[in-house]
Amino acid sequence: MIDKQQHSKDSVFFRDGERMIDFVLSYVEDKDGERKQERRRLYEANLVNVGLELETEDKSESEDGKTFFVKIHAPWEVLATYADVLKVKVPFKANDIPDNSDMPMNWLSTPFRLPEHIMHPEPDYFTAPFDKSKSDFFLIDDKETFFSPSTRNRIVYYILSRCSYYRDECGDRDKKGIKRLLNNGTYTAAFPLHDSRYWTRSRDANRESDRYNLHKHWARFFCFFKEQPLNLIRKYYGEKIGIYFAWLGFYTEMLLFAAIVGTICFIYGFLTYDDNEWSKEICSEEVGGNIVMCPLCDKKCGYWKLNTTCNSSWQSHLFDNVGTVFFAIFMGIWVTLFLEFWKRRQARLEYEWDLVDFEEEQQQLQLRPEYETKCTNRKLNRITQEMEPYLPITSQCARTCLSGATVLLWISLIIACIIGVIAYRLAVYAAFASIMKDSATTNLQVVGPYITPQLATSVTASCINFVIIMILNLMYEKVAVWITDMEIPKTHLEYENKLTVKMFLFQFVNYYSSCFYVAFFKGKFVGYPGKYEYMFGSKLRNEECDPGGCLIELTTQLVIVMTGKQVWGNIQEALVPWLMNWWGSRKARNHPESLYSRWEQDHDLQGFGQLGLFDEYLEMVIQFGFITLFVASFPLAPLLALINNIIEVRVDAWKLTTQFRRPVAAKAHSIGAWQEILNGMAVLSVVTNAFIVAFTSDMIPRLVYMYAYQPEGEMNMKGYINNSLSVFNISNGLNNEYTNMFVLCRYRDYRYPSGHEKEYHHTMQFWHILAAKLAFIIIVEHVVFVVKFFVAWMIPDVPSDVRARVKRERYLVQEYLHNYEVEKLKIQLSQNTHDDSIQLKATLKKTLLIC
Repeated sequence: MIDKQQHSKDSVFFRDGERMIDFVLSYVEDKDGERKQERRRLYEANLVNVGLELETEDKSESEDGKTFFVKIHAPWEVLATYADVLKVKVPFKANDIPDNSDMPMNWLSTPFRLPEHIMHPEPDYFTAPFDKSKSDFFLIDDKETFFSPSTRNRIVYYILSRCSYYRDECGDRDKKGIKRLLNNGTYTAAFPLHDSRYWTRSRDANRESDRYNLHKHWARFFCFFKEQPLNLIRKYYGEKIGIYFAWLGFYTEMLLFAAIVGTICFIYGFLTYDDNEWSKEICSEEVGGNIVMCPLCDKKCGYWKLNTTCNSSWQSHLFDNVGTVFFAIFMGIWVTLFLEFWKRRQARLEYEWDLVDFEEEQQQLQLRPEYETKCTNRKLNRITQEMEPYLPITSQCARTCLSGATVLLWISLIIACIIGVIAYRLAVYAAFASIMKDSATTNLQVVGPYITPQLATSVTASCINFVIIMILNLMYEKVAVWITDMEIPKTHLEYENKLTVKMFLFQFVNYYSSCFYVAFFKGKFVGYPGKYEYMFGSKLRNEECDPGGCLIELTTQLVIVMTGKQVWGNIQEALVPWLMNWWGSRKARNHPESLYSRWEQDHDLQGFGQLGLFDEYLEMVIQFGFITLFVASFPLAPLLALINNIIEVRVDAWKLTTQFRRPVAAKAHSIGAWQEILNGMAVLSVVTNAFIVAFTSDMIPRLVYMYAYQPEGEMNMKGYINNSLSVFNISNGLNNEYTNMFVLCRYRDYRYPSGHEKEYHHTMQFWHILAAKLAFIIIVEHVVFVVKFFVAWMIPDVPSDVRARVKRERYLVQEYLHNYEVEKLKIQLSQNTHDDSIQLKATLKKTLLIC
């Protein structure tokens, strides 16, 4: 054995320095571990029988003195056999189609480019599914490097997932799979190795360190303006992780356009600040100073002057203006362009990464080991004509019903929490108003000119709601995994889709329910003085909107939840893995580099986990909902999302490259179920933004007043405030201790005054405004949907050059295989006897006729 002091263990090879380590298993011996020891013995023996080569590092060689490491190498025969089974696509001819990617003025993008050997680490080839019997058909220069490291670890994990470790006495039922061995503690970890330390080049002068290149050119924050090396990411981590970063990068690029337009709309609101006629009336002593408003809660709330809401009125104008309507329409079109152009980008990646026919392979070949283990029944597969496990329909229905009931229970829990927050708002508002008021008539002029009970209640309620959201997220994630496991999905794709639907449905209700409440319910079912509506028949009066309008409250809610989620998410993603790794590797920090083995370094890192990539998608899709569903209330939302995503790309790259073990490579031809979720949210966003502009903002009432209720010849907003407030006679009854102070008070509504034949019924202006709101919704929705469908029709999902390349590749596969078979038969014909020659000639003739 090579001397420990002389031989560097920071290597990705066996002790012989020749065989590459494709996978590592680790375990710790327990005092009562005879059963686990027997499982390991049988499992490793079966791995050797399959053809894998194993080498064990004794616990005395590890830095903690108790962990064993089993290193696994897959020789060429095993790789070739399973590459044939999995239909891995490999090169057979150099790509001969000219690259027309050079565009005019391409020099403008030079500052954003990465070196060519980083962007395109491998030459471009035409590929075909590997066939072991035709290995000389493919371009095999070196068998050791023919299959990429990501392909090698994917093949090894496929074997590990299906190798048995126990057979019962009857011999008809196996227990199999590395996942079950990890769950029952037989092994503590299973992972492929990183190719080097992330801050140093590879020790092998003939081998490039992809991890080092990724960290240098991709994971550092100061590369934020550079393009992502997607081909290198795909080569090192596999297609599934590559497609995520391709989508995240494309989404971030598209956010730039939305952020620019949203910022322009905000600037427009700021520049028209002084043209805001209704805010001037609210702030003036002549109008707002002489209008006494009715109390906003029972008993403890006093009357207040309208001019005390001067600041909130000005703030509301920044977001509630004509530019907001334009931006809502623009975002409806932007989201369509984003989804359509992403389909084209995805189609190009499918071709470049050999994923065009992948979905069928995924469904037919890769059954989940858990499905094979738990389904004891067998039936004939009509396609493969082999017996395969299946789950009876009765069991499927029972499991689905239980799963659905669990999801509904948790959604009900979220709604109950939201109702609790609403009750908090109602109960605490009166307390804030009572504490903060200076006098009975100015109880909204509080501790400084900018703080109101509405603002204090809204901010504290939003913060409480955010805390509840984060707590429920932690709880539900475990529940969602449990009920998805209980359903026993057949394939990995089906498992991820089921989990995606459950988690998104929960997160949708969890994150957006409070925003939906403020946007579409708050202030809509209030009643009027003397006949207020109460929450579920309690003594808590339904909330009214902030005097500046509900839109500013929706903006506050959106900013707190969206910004809080993004900031907390980035801190958690970066800080938690770093702290855990720092603590876990504390014993090894003083070891010489040559003694701290490559497998121990990776073992001390965090596991990427089953939900690692899933959580990243979910985080971005929830953000996508914030910037589309409620963007009419906050045009700066895309700008905040853009800033977050620029950081997010580098944070995700940094933690994946430096803080996590190398994930097992997996294939994916698209972003999966997330695509349909994004499409659904894009359609829903048109509806929600139209309703926000119509019912949450004051845009429609202002336009109706200006065009229908202004004196002839005047086209301005003078008199709007007085027109939009109804009058209530206090003597008609008001549940408040200050009722003897005034005769009349005003409130936000369009109702006839006391003494009118339709006393306190809605006026005709109310119905005109309602009709205008409905007309606005119908017109905007139809216009945006027509434009959306026209744009979707105009932009083909697959670029024409990609179609040509796919057809060219399929043609070449047929042509080259035909020529290969003919040449092979000719060679055999020249080498065989006369009788064999007659038979081979007949075969050759038949082959030529068929082709």
